[in-house]
Formats: sequence, structure tokens, C-alpha cells
Amino acid sequence: MKRPLRGPFAALLLVVLCGAASFPSALRRALAPPAPALAPPAPALAPPPPPLDPARLNATLLRLAALDGSEPSLRRDVDDLLEGRLPASGRARARAWRRDRLHPLHLRHHQFPVHRRGHADRDHADSLLHPLPREELLLDPALRRALRSWHRLRRYDPAVLRDLPAVLALPARIPSCAVVGNSGILLRHAHGALIDSHHAVFRLNNARVVGYTAHVGAKTNLSFINSNILHLCARRPGCFCHPYGSGVPVLLYICQAAHFLDVAACNASSLATHDAPISITDPRLDVLCARIVKYYSLRRFVAETGRAVEDWNGAHDAALFHYSSGMQAIMVAVGVCDRVSVFGFGKVADAKHHYHSNQKNELDLHDYEAEYAFYRDLAERPQVVPFLKDTGLAVPPVVFYH
Repeated sequence: MKRPLRGPFAALLLVVLCGAASFPSALRRALAPPAPALAPPAPALAPPPPPLDPARLNATLLRLAALDGSEPSLRRDVDDLLEGRLPASGRARARAWRRDRLHPLHLRHHQFPVHRRGHADRDHADSLLHPLPREELLLDPALRRALRSWHRLRRYDPAVLRDLPAVLALPARIPSCAVVGNSGILLRHAHGALIDSHHAVFRLNNARVVGYTAHVGAKTNLSFINSNILHLCARRPGCFCHPYGSGVPVLLYICQAAHFLDVAACNASSLATHDAPISITDPRLDVLCARIVKYYSLRRFVAETGRAVEDWNGAHDAALFHYSSGMQAIMVAVGVCDRVSVFGFGKVADAKHHYHSNQKNELDLHDYEAEYAFYRDLAERPQVVPFLKDTGLAVPPVVFYH
């Protein structure tokens, strides 16, 4: 009777032993924290955008470079002057002029073509320096015509570069020119004799020569400044803007419409002591220079940031962005000289920004790296420089001495 029970009993014993063996692992699973829920699958990455077609990018750069962000504010300033008001951008400076009792115009009421409404003769006791008038300015008709003409000529006309010898009343093109910048790298070389060997030497922004002739030469045939420099000169009696002698002509570009008053004042107050008047560059040349520099700045922005070219305005103040005085001086030399040598442009870590001062920082309204890229193309492959190829000018050889 007992034999038939042996088989079922053995099977039951096997089940019990298997359950006992698996009990610890089951207990561990029961006491373990719940497994985290599975994260949803990550969405598939969007394919990278196709590389921008170089031809389309270049067309966009050319289109945006042709937009002048400063034109609306400049037009308002010109209208203010023509209506007898100082532009809003100049009123804060005007208060400083009153405090200093240094009228930037150095009024000589019997010579200077800006008349002041409603002043008695006693107000002219000081024939040289006057406080800035609080009432409206009444511009001389000749000055009004000059201001209107200058603003009307601010348009894109690349032929102006080819016509510069006639515009500047030169009898012929100059065989060789040296454009001397103000970079501290000039102090690393003794280029003075080489600079003076050129037929004409252009200098920038009244940079000092005395004490530096071994590096920068001594000869000056054209003093090139911007109207901000002139504005500072005009605060001094006699309009001290002729540091290289009375016979050296001064050529400047206008940064602000109100600086037209400084030009007229300086020409009036210094006419008796200086043979060469201060002349304003043709505004068509200003437009050409602005387009070239903005193109290179736009191109550099896209290459270095990878952002859309339309974001350039957010990185630069379009209304204040401008080319440097040196850039336009080089452009003038390209237009009037058969051979151009350039000194003192560029920078290195251990050189001062200006050879004659302790200035450390560059101006934010310039993009010097973009200008350096333009200079490389100008010297090595001028045919690729945008807008320059529209001038109809055979670009002369340009050599940069670093």
C-alpha cells in the first residue's frame, strides 16, 4: 500500500525545495525600490541645415552693406541745422562749451558766416571767444548751400574714386605716396627715411612727428583728420589744426553734421595765418568707404559667430558704425597715387595702440579686423574687393610695411 505514495511524495518534495531555493531572490525583488519608468524615446535629431550657398550669402552681404544705418539720424541733424537749431546730438556738448566759455566756433562776427539773432553789440566785446548762443542760429546762405549740397551728394557713385585727382584739384596723379598710420608698431622699425622718400606723405589725426622722425619720417604733404578731431581743435584760439605747418592742406571727413560749423569757423579764423584751407572729402567717397568696410565686417561676423548675417545689427550700432580715418586715407591714396606704401597699420600684443600716446583701447565704432581683411585683399587681389571693382579705376600697387 505504501509504494504507490512514494512517487507523488517525491514530486511534492522537489517542488518545495525549488520554491525554498528561489525565495531569497523573490524576497529581494519584493523589497527593492520600484524601477524608474522608462523615459520616452528621444526625438530624432533634425538634419543639419544645408550649407549656405556662397553666392547667395555674398549677395546678402552686398545688399546689407549698401544700407546706411546712419542716414536717418544724419538727415534729422542736417534739417535741425538748416532750421537754425543745434542737432540734439550736440546740445549736451554745447552746455560744456558754455561752462568753459570756449565757443567751438571761435566767433569773429565780422568774418564768420554764422550770425546770432537778437544780440546787442555789447555781446561782441570779445571778438574771439563767445559763449554758445542760446537762441536760434541763422546760417549764412553760403553755408546753408554747402550743407545742402554735401548731404545731397551722399549717394553711391563709385566713379568718384577714379575722379579724385580732379575733385581735389590736383594737376596730375602723384607718382608715389606714403600713408602713415598711428599704430605703435611704427616704433619697431626705422622707416623714417623710406617714408620721406615718397613724393607725398599723408598723416592722420594730427599725430606728432617731433621726437619720432626716425620711425615716422618728417615730411608731410597732406594732413588727414576726421571732424571729431577738428571739433577738439576748434575749441582752441586760432583753431589749432595745422600742426605740420601753414602750407599743409587739411582734408577731413564729416562725422556729424554740426561739425560743418567747426569747418567754417576754422577756415574763417585761420585764413590770415594758414595758406591751406580745411577741405571736406567728397561725400560720395564716404559712402563708398562705408560700404566696403561694412561688407567686410558682415562677412567676418558670419564667419566667426556662425549666426545669421541679419544679426550683425545687434552686435554693432549701425547708426554709429564707421570706417577709420586711416581707411579713407588709403582710399584717397589709391585714387590719386600711382604707387602706395602704407606704414603703421596693424597691431601686435606688445605694441601701443598709437605710437605717440598711451591709448590702450580701440574705438568700438570701428571694426579694425574687418579693415585689415580689406587691406589684405587690396594688396594681394584687389579684383575681389566688392564695390571697388565698380569704380573703373586700375588699382595701383599697394604695399603694407608691418
